[in-house]
Amino acid sequence: MQFPAWDPVLFDIPGLPIDIRWYGLMYVVGFVVGQWILVRLARRGFFPVRPEVAPDLVFYCVFGVMLGGRTGYALFYDQSLLNPLNFVQVWKGGLSFHGGLGGVAVALWLFCRRQQVSWKRTADACALAATPGIFAVRFANFINGELYGQVTRPDTPFAMQFPTDPTALDRLGIRESWSMRDRELCIQVAFGKRSFADVQPYLSTADDYGRPIDWAAVAPKLDWQRVSAELGGNGEPLVPYRHPSQLYEGIGEGLLLGLALLVVYMLTRHRPLRPGRFAVLFLIGYALFRGSLEFVRQPDAHLGVVFAGMTMGQLLSGGMVIGALVMLAWRSPPADAARPSA
Repeated sequence: MQFPAWDPVLFDIPGLPIDIRWYGLMYVVGFVVGQWILVRLARRGFFPVRPEVAPDLVFYCVFGVMLGGRTGYALFYDQSLLNPLNFVQVWKGGLSFHGGLGGVAVALWLFCRRQQVSWKRTADACALAATPGIFAVRFANFINGELYGQVTRPDTPFAMQFPTDPTALDRLGIRESWSMRDRELCIQVAFGKRSFADVQPYLSTADDYGRPIDWAAVAPKLDWQRVSAELGGNGEPLVPYRHPSQLYEGIGEGLLLGLALLVVYMLTRHRPLRPGRFAVLFLIGYALFRGSLEFVRQPDAHLGVVFAGMTMGQLLSGGMVIGALVMLAWRSPPADAARPSA
């Protein structure tokens, strides 16, 4: 497969230092679709609040996902973000699913406390509403060329060369010390999506360390057809083929898990499962998909295997399974059944 090299920026906003990115847009899509699902579940009496109250949970979850996701990324993947000055630079990326999940758990608790409703059934509603957002964000990860998979053979189904691979960046003359937007624009030029003359006015004059960038020397190297066809001394492609693990995760953790939860919901809609069971299915299902796909996803270079042969993603997914078992063992009072709030 050929990497599509879509521009991660969907719309440039003239005169402003911000852009509309696919990544941010996919979060919006996830929250909008999630709200639609929560309102429908409330109307059917599954989510124990009035339909007009259901969108409030999304408001809580937005803050939970963003703050929890950023905190989780700082704790698990990049401790430099624990510096408050770095923590707030969200435009440079860095959100963790497992951290976001923890943030949502806190948001859910606050919402249930305010509305005086069942926390287990509210967690069930969140589980049913979350998977479209997971699918959308993994699609944005693919567009960004981040979180790609491990090296595989060129004849592996769906394998592709990523221009964000370190070898590809080096052969294209692109440096990690450049701003993210400089790197993205150069990749657009390399794939023939835009001309160098078109993007040059938007390129920085210096890198993140203040060193000047010689764009005249860089421009001739921005040729993806040349770089992708280069062979190493062993006759293999110099830029390795990799699994598009972002797509695997989007299909597994988002689409397939979402369809499985939907089927269970449809089969049990006249006699719903006990409160908390959909949340348990979500936690275990996500952990199984994520834990399995970690075998083809490229581990973080500075982390690798972190404990007992497991990557950080597998270790945190194991924590999700433990959380699911705790939910199964947690006994709630009879009042913890679905009941609309006043």
